[in-house]
Amino acid sequence: MNRVVQKFGPSSIILALVLLIVVGCAATDGSSPQDIKATLAGDQEVPPVKTSASGNATFVISSDKSVSGRVVTSGIEATAAHIHEGAKGANGPVIVPLTKTVDNTWSTSAGAKLTDAQYASYLAGNLYVNVHSAANKGGEIRAQLTPVK
Repeated sequence: MNRVVQKFGPSSIILALVLLIVVGCAATDGSSPQDIKATLAGDQEVPPVKTSASGNATFVISSDKSVSGRVVTSGIEATAAHIHEGAKGANGPVIVPLTKTVDNTWSTSAGAKLTDAQYASYLAGNLYVNVHSAANKGGEIRAQLTPVK
């Protein structure tokens, strides 16, 4: 360390440390992938559904608009699961279908991606995931996908 200080001087080392801190802070500017976790419940559906079913969702939405993740359910014989575009308290169109991969687990397909408009909706908190059943064709359990701030 003494040789480094002698060769470059203390101000050069301080500058290098400041640059490392700045670069580290830039890496957390919100452009990195976000790990979103949500709990699905019937009372979040529109209209609300009385059910003992539940689910846990984990998704990663990246700044390149790619989407990956899954929903694991319990207490429901699910027939379909999707990510929809819609504000809390409103229903909206399917934008990312989920595929049943194993019992009680629904996952995104490889290469799933949002459009620019859908990504803007996500940033505004206007995407949700829900799981459908034969008894509740419009959806039995739901959760908003809220971006990490």
